[in-house]
Amino acid sequence: MLILVILIAILFASYLFYKTKYFRSNRHVEKKWLSAKSNMALGLFVCLFGINHLFFISETTTSYIIAAIFIIYGAYFSWTGYKKYKHYLPFAIEEANSFDA
Repeated sequence: MLILVILIAILFASYLFYKTKYFRSNRHVEKKWLSAKSNMALGLFVCLFGINHLFFISETTTSYIIAAIFIIYGAYFSWTGYKKYKHYLPFAIEEANSFDA
């Protein structure tokens, strides 16, 4: 399950990258768009962390419940981030074009 650990590390790095870009941006809509991208990365990070938790932690009912909570919460968080990303993408493009002109 080394692939899960690598994906978890990549997603956490992506989250930090997009959050850093979020704080450095001066454009209002671009900030919302970058926040949505960081939400997707964080949601996938939590979801994969829950899946990883299923493979390496002892097989107790409590560990399965915690892993299920992580998976559900991460999937929900990444889904809402994806919806926000699709919503703000055209506005971010329009805002970028208006600042360039």
